[in-house]
Amino acid sequence: MKLNKKEIDTLEFKFKINLINSITGIKPANLIGSVDTNGHENLAIFSSVFHLGSNPPLVAFVTRPSQDVPRHTLQNILETGSYTINHVVSDKIVNAHLTSAKFDKEVSEFETCNLTPEYHTDIIVPFVKESKIQFGMTLEDIMDVKANKTKIVIGRVNFINIKDDSIFDEQGNINLAQAQSAGISGLHSYYAFQNLATLPIAQADNIVIHQK
Repeated sequence: MKLNKKEIDTLEFKFKINLINSITGIKPANLIGSVDTNGHENLAIFSSVFHLGSNPPLVAFVTRPSQDVPRHTLQNILETGSYTINHVVSDKIVNAHLTSAKFDKEVSEFETCNLTPEYHTDIIVPFVKESKIQFGMTLEDIMDVKANKTKIVIGRVNFINIKDDSIFDEQGNINLAQAQSAGISGLHSYYAFQNLATLPIAQADNIVIHQK
């Protein structure tokens, strides 16, 4: 299949959404937990979480336009300035996927989708107990993307909870397979991770190419 710009623009809508969402490959599956000022818990699955920097520790995600459809996660983050990011574990992908449904603001996705809220000392927002990797966030910035009216939400990592020491090594590298973390391709296809290799940092003066 070869498609030019005109052909891409005229693709059938659902086919185009699935194709463009899948073309970038497997993305991390994360549940973002938040709460409003009235104490209503919210949980939503995102496949757009990405590392932005390590010093300071910044992680971002993309939220879709909120003009027509209420975005409870974004509303809650704007109210409290805090939220959590939790890896989706492979045996809870169905539960996690169901959080993408459009629930009323007062409805807790934790309860409806049979996931467990977990709170840590001095953090007002809920984590997902089933997740083996959790981190708490403080809102730093929001960037508007004019091209499609989405927003990039940028947060600072202020809390990390990894529930099993075997998940990370002495250098801080995380084994996603050991964590049973899941990935997403497209809108609703889920994958497990497999560690193929852990390679040393590449040095320009020490390049060795292994022949096939």
